[in-house]
Amino acid sequence: MLQAVMTGTTRGGRSWTPTYVTALNGKRCIGCGRCFKVCPRQVFDLVDREMVADDDDDEGDGFSDDPHKVMVIHDGDDCIGCAACARVCPKKCHTHAALPMAA
Repeated sequence: MLQAVMTGTTRGGRSWTPTYVTALNGKRCIGCGRCFKVCPRQVFDLVDREMVADDDDDEGDGFSDDPHKVMVIHDGDDCIGCAACARVCPKKCHTHAALPMAA
């Protein structure tokens, strides 16, 4: 069964489907801050990499030993679906999805 997806219209009358950020790959993220700077809704936050769980850590504590900063999704519910973050990310860290229409 196919689900209809919520769509909108641009000012010029073209159909547009917003895609909302659903995940951010912290292993790929280099902490450049581009998504943070371009996001109009403060969806992201820059944190120490050690705050991000790491499945491949050597010590078995669940966290990385890398002292660099990375982005995390701070408030995904505030995303407006513009996908500007994905367009500026040099490492393709963001995953987006359209919302199905309410029945």
